[in-house]
Amino acid sequence: MDFDTIILGAGAAGLMCAAHAGGRVLLVDHAKRPGEKIRISGGGRCNFTNTDTGPANFLSENQHFCKSALARYTPWDFVSLVSEHGIAWHEKTLGQLFCDDSAKQIVAMLTGLCEAAGVRLALETSVERVDHGPEGFTVALTERGRPLSARAPNLVVATGGKSIPKMGATGLGYDIARQFGLAVTDTRPGLVPLTFPEGRFAGLSGLSLPARVTTGHAFDEALLFTHRGLSGPSILQASSYWREGEEIEVNLLPGATPFDTLRAARPKVGRRSLVRSLDMLLPARLSDHLGEAWGLSGNLADQSDRALQALSDRLTAWRLTPSGSEGYRTAEVTLGGVATDGLDSKTMAAKSLPQLYFIGECVDVTGWLGGYNFQWAWASAMAAAGALRAGDTGAG
Repeated sequence: MDFDTIILGAGAAGLMCAAHAGGRVLLVDHAKRPGEKIRISGGGRCNFTNTDTGPANFLSENQHFCKSALARYTPWDFVSLVSEHGIAWHEKTLGQLFCDDSAKQIVAMLTGLCEAAGVRLALETSVERVDHGPEGFTVALTERGRPLSARAPNLVVATGGKSIPKMGATGLGYDIARQFGLAVTDTRPGLVPLTFPEGRFAGLSGLSLPARVTTGHAFDEALLFTHRGLSGPSILQASSYWREGEEIEVNLLPGATPFDTLRAARPKVGRRSLVRSLDMLLPARLSDHLGEAWGLSGNLADQSDRALQALSDRLTAWRLTPSGSEGYRTAEVTLGGVATDGLDSKTMAAKSLPQLYFIGECVDVTGWLGGYNFQWAWASAMAAAGALRAGDTGAG
């Protein structure tokens, strides 16, 4: 089978690139359906972009690499595409845009664009081998048990990272990069719950509250206690900056001044226990937990200003050391990936082999929680698609 471009991976980046690359395109994926991570994202409504997207919202060894692609394909470009296809959307919070109805609409839009462009979609197809010679790339495939061989002058790797292996995630993209001499930075789970010794927060499981979590960067969003540890948006965000063995700092009362509240209450409800006095600030279950963990005793009236200030400091700078994370099993993204110093930021092509492209999550560009990673998928895909269209001479 001869094509102009072979794209490995029918996720967000692969579908977007295939729909816009031009020429004869083969899109390959091992899954039964395309766009599976799109379908399950955002609680089934797909947080498809973030209007506040900028380079500061991404982690990479080269913070400048993502600038070109993000500037040339903005969140509003994708919003226009979504709106053109009649998909209703809304902003939830912090610039996060979601479908009103279902994430399946985004998948349907992208697969429809691919179909209109004449893309050949090969599902339940595994990649056995990739070779490159004078005539381009040859990819050995197994499609539903049947061996196939496909050839094309251009190869786009959009295979994602290692996150959520139950959906078939592998390190294939990294293997291909190394095969052709590109470096791969260290990879680790990102946007992932943090774990603590068993039972540490079992009594608080299911409790959620606003918090500020700091691990170099501070994130003000909800925190969720679980049987295994801590989760919620603030923890997921902070996890991308956390390294094993490091502390995290949790402000349980961002924007509040617990010292002032407790000091003002002391003359009025001084006979109330210190633990129950915390109920003015926190859920009762959390008050009980902290009372036991911190050895809080006595009544509010017994507490000096100095003692109340010390307690206030603990409430606004609770230092905890996670034992680990839940790993790739539940991580939303993979940090690290194909090193950007080997790629052209305008085209996403390998500098040493310009017909080989890497896009989306497999590249060492990882966004925050909140639609940023989808925007990187769209933008990097369009950068590669633009280069493919510009250089498309056909396969003869």
